[in-house]
Amino acid sequence: MWGDTELDQKVDLGALPDRPAQGRGTNYLIVGSDSRAGLSEQARKDLRTGSAEGRRTDSMMLLHTGANGTTMLSLPRALWVTLPPYVRPETGRNHRAEPDKLNAAFSLGGPDLLVRAVERNTGLRVDHYAEIGFAGFVGVVDAVGGVDLCLDRAVKDEKSGADLPKGCQNLDGSQALAFVRQRKQEALGDLGRTRNQQRFLTALAKKAVTPETLLNPAKALPTLGAGLDTLVVDKDTELRDLVSLFQAMRGVTAGGGRQINVPVSDPALATSKGSAVKWDDRQARKLFAG
Repeated sequence: MWGDTELDQKVDLGALPDRPAQGRGTNYLIVGSDSRAGLSEQARKDLRTGSAEGRRTDSMMLLHTGANGTTMLSLPRALWVTLPPYVRPETGRNHRAEPDKLNAAFSLGGPDLLVRAVERNTGLRVDHYAEIGFAGFVGVVDAVGGVDLCLDRAVKDEKSGADLPKGCQNLDGSQALAFVRQRKQEALGDLGRTRNQQRFLTALAKKAVTPETLLNPAKALPTLGAGLDTLVVDKDTELRDLVSLFQAMRGVTAGGGRQINVPVSDPALATSKGSAVKWDDRQARKLFAG
């Protein structure tokens, strides 16, 4: 009951226009945003989040659950898509449909435009939306006592603040945030980052469901509280829906489903908006249809 009262249900999916038909199973759009809400000035400096206001997408995943199992699909921030027509909230100006990177949808029109862009380009209906900011991510990792991860090489990235040695180690919240944000030294750039994010999510899910965490109120309650602090969901999402989401994520990261990336034909497509990721149309359509 406490958890339900803490949910920030500000996204109204039912009010969105031109939506795909309801499909089989349930689709969750999971977004990690760079919202600085809940972070002090010192925390922003320590975490190297910058001082930008508002929020943008740092990671996006589609989680599908249904009769054929569970699939977790990472969507690169720089994926080249067609944005649907929209009205810019700050100016009230109408914009026609136009090609752009997927993360531009969030910065131009918030969660509403992001959901519409995902639905327009995949043909999938988004049933639930869940977004967590920097502070929530760091808080969850710290609340479970850090996450164990083994690296096959050292990771050093000045922009994100990542400075991790090769080998197995326990990452605290700030180290984990730096790891999942860095991409400069990844050979595949943004695609490499999405793989790191899935890998870390697997390790976090395993840690969160251990008896040491679940059966210890000193860890379980702070973990829930940290997650809810910066969580944004749609109006139809209740705590039981988040439990279903977490159970599905736990299942797929434990090997009970598929973790995949969008099929890509060009990871460095030259566009008017800079380098972007072009998906393989034929393979992507086959994936979404299945």
